[in-house]
Amino acid sequence: MNAELDLLVRLGDYDRPQGVAERAVQAEELGFDRITVGETTGWNIVPPLTLAADRTEELGISNDVISPYGRTPSMLAQTALTMQDAADGRFRFGIGPSSPAITERWHGQEFDRPLRRTREVIEIVRAVSDDGDPSYDGEIFEISGLGYERGPHENPPPIDVGTLGPKATEMAGRFGDGWAPQLFTKGGLRDRLEDLERGADLADKDLSDLRVAPIVRGIAAEDREEARAKARSTIAFMLGAYGPYYGNSVAEQGYSDVVEEIRAAWDDRNTDAMADALPDDVLDELAPAGTPDEVRDWVEAYSEIEGVDAVRVGFVDGMTEDDKRTTMEAVADLA
Repeated sequence: MNAELDLLVRLGDYDRPQGVAERAVQAEELGFDRITVGETTGWNIVPPLTLAADRTEELGISNDVISPYGRTPSMLAQTALTMQDAADGRFRFGIGPSSPAITERWHGQEFDRPLRRTREVIEIVRAVSDDGDPSYDGEIFEISGLGYERGPHENPPPIDVGTLGPKATEMAGRFGDGWAPQLFTKGGLRDRLEDLERGADLADKDLSDLRVAPIVRGIAAEDREEARAKARSTIAFMLGAYGPYYGNSVAEQGYSDVVEEIRAAWDDRNTDAMADALPDDVLDELAPAGTPDEVRDWVEAYSEIEGVDAVRVGFVDGMTEDDKRTTMEAVADLA
């Protein structure tokens, strides 16, 4: 496999933050290139990622992705630079526009102009990194500026942007150093890469300057049907219950009827019907699920999409520790 292999870890799978570090050590031993962790309403990601960085030597450390509403831009810059130092230069900082649910019902902020906010946060993080000064006069943020006491950073972390839609992805190409999309078919990803490339062109960059690392959630197990049932439930839930974003994105990739049926089942909170509404062919387009050989082949084929630099493999709901180990070992053979 020419692309790199990342492991996406969910904080909710662990009883203590140290569990994330133990998983990172396991991932490094298996040959993964990077571990990445998301943040929603559970633990703050910084302590688990710091532990993971401290207990590994070569494994890349990332976050997928942090909200631009939950911390001030200067605090996000401090977070990114602190993590870069903790990881000895192995950190990539992930940010995305977030969602109304997280923004309004957790952070207590108005979900206003998410793309503009994300862009301005990126620019402020870069200002602190490059100049040691968050001074900024934007449409959302006006910061007169205090100096970052450690001064400009010699090796600031690259910034990955998690987006779905065409305009948001164009922004990622223009202002980011990488792109971390999720729930894209092969054809859908190829189409969206055109938007990313258009954004890169606006910044006089090439697509090759960006690390494209799509997220896929899957499971490998000897019991093929059980694996597919777990994956089907997870993907259907993401399409129906996670706000409009994933559902709208997959609908625009040619599966509007499927998404509509899944959403109708979610209106009744009927999770079994949601899973039943996701056909085999659509599941196969969106997730690697089945035997270890099937999952390995799926990930390898996905990595061969022109423009993809890494595949970020995450787990689905309901997996046992044996399931996780089997899945990691299956795809690690590609590393």
